[in-house]
Amino acid sequence: MIGIVDYGAGNLASVRNAFDHLGYEAAVCRVPEELDQYERVVLPGVGSFRSAMERIDSLGWTTALRRFAQTGKPFLGICLGMQLLFEMGEEHGQCAGIGLLPGKVVRLEPSVPCRIPHVGWNGLARIERHPLLTGIKPQVDFYFVHSFQCVPADASTVIATCDYGGEFVAVVGRENVAGMQFHPEKSQPSGMRILENFAGWMPAC
Repeated sequence: MIGIVDYGAGNLASVRNAFDHLGYEAAVCRVPEELDQYERVVLPGVGSFRSAMERIDSLGWTTALRRFAQTGKPFLGICLGMQLLFEMGEEHGQCAGIGLLPGKVVRLEPSVPCRIPHVGWNGLARIERHPLLTGIKPQVDFYFVHSFQCVPADASTVIATCDYGGEFVAVVGRENVAGMQFHPEKSQPSGMRILENFAGWMPAC
């Protein structure tokens, strides 16, 4: 079963409905103590890095999510959920993240004039080989909503980038942990393909 983490800042219904549509059993995980019963976990998220981490810390999710990641089971962060995977975020002041991936989250600052937040459809500019992106081509658009971007400290964790007045990281991954800055659950057939890939992903770690 797929667990969708509920820490009070996620797009839970859309993610669950997407998996239901694909025929996979998914359930909302409301307390950290239940996390270990799931075969794979999704960390969604909307809002700010600091407020999300304050909720995650206060509810006891931080330790539980780190422990789950150490099991080798598939773990996917979506949008803000991807950003929370990193060590530190700068939104509303520096704040420690979950720390599953090395790097930080900083304000999105395009090199040419672009509206912030970045809202709408955009394609992946560069794609590295990864099971979650099987069948995905660079010209296919995905739905983005964000004002901050991830800056990985390890370049090998970058799986795909996007161009919005300059390149930013759109997909990251290391071993059984992955993150996507866009919303696959809102990205029509290509996004559903990614969620289906995640449902069948067996990380080699």
